[in-house]
Amino acid sequence: MLTLVSDLLLTDAFLIKGKVQDKYTRLSQVLDEHRKFFLKVKDATLIDLKTRERIQTPLLHVNVDEILLAHELLDESGDQYLRALSQDEELHKVRVFYTGEQNLEVAGKVRPGCYEATDRATRRFFVVREPELRGLKTAGDEDLGLLDGLSYAILNKPRLSYLYDFN
Repeated sequence: MLTLVSDLLLTDAFLIKGKVQDKYTRLSQVLDEHRKFFLKVKDATLIDLKTRERIQTPLLHVNVDEILLAHELLDESGDQYLRALSQDEELHKVRVFYTGEQNLEVAGKVRPGCYEATDRATRRFFVVREPELRGLKTAGDEDLGLLDGLSYAILNKPRLSYLYDFN
């Protein structure tokens, strides 16, 4: 059976591939507006970040607070939302750090102030354009390699430990 993977979710322990159930709009908006503790992911594959073992399940419940980073696998060429996002304002270079079980650094470009608690355009999550991930060994694993060269990543604000804004 062929499984269509459309969403990636990264936690401290796993990279999760699958389809967010009942997704009605872009993943960033679904994450921001989700008011339950758990997000349902259909046809999920969990890749252990340490051992690279795989677990497959038809339905997985992921605690939204555990998500560090998310990405929606789609063709962006006709995406009006992302085009508008990249043309709205000058983007700031940032380095974002998550500390904990998985020390992770994400460098990229963001809308000015999007990571602040008072930002109303994004709530719990914000978008980083052209992210570069450091601290995660992806070499030699096809699934983890999906995290290299992403055009954008959706980051969880409350999980951030440190942020350096170059502007």
